[in-house]
Amino acid sequence: MRDSPDQAETHTLRGATDRPALLTIRDVVEEMEPLATAELDDYLHPSVLEVVLDDGLCVADEARIDIQWTTRDDYKFHYTDTEGMNLRWGKHLHAGDYIHVSGLEHYHPPPNASSDPNDVEASCITQSPEELVTRAVLKLWRVAYHTDSYEPLNAGRNPP
Repeated sequence: MRDSPDQAETHTLRGATDRPALLTIRDVVEEMEPLATAELDDYLHPSVLEVVLDDGLCVADEARIDIQWTTRDDYKFHYTDTEGMNLRWGKHLHAGDYIHVSGLEHYHPPPNASSDPNDVEASCITQSPEELVTRAVLKLWRVAYHTDSYEPLNAGRNPP
């Protein structure tokens, strides 16, 4: 599978990586998603939780969700697959650059997870605890997977 392309993202997550949060997220993924295998990039000093999916959305054969979570509860869930499709859910400061986003939670839609202010949308995920955000992402992914469409990825109502 190809690595995701470099993003022109100028906004960064605040705070250090939250290892206990990533471990909680890993446990939720393993509990909820039979197509997933979750592993920290470094068990003692992780920077990302990599979730490998045995199947992807639509025509993709494989996919991955790279997850970052900080001690300030900023996060990124970045989906990428073998077809070059990229999207992500995030919560972090964006200096008001995302004109369609009033809060911190936002969604970078496919196909390239653009950071163009006209493309970024408010996220349907407004929960804060890592367990609930993870459940919401997995639920949205699962609905998109079963409908064979990208449309449901940011269409949830009060997920999970």
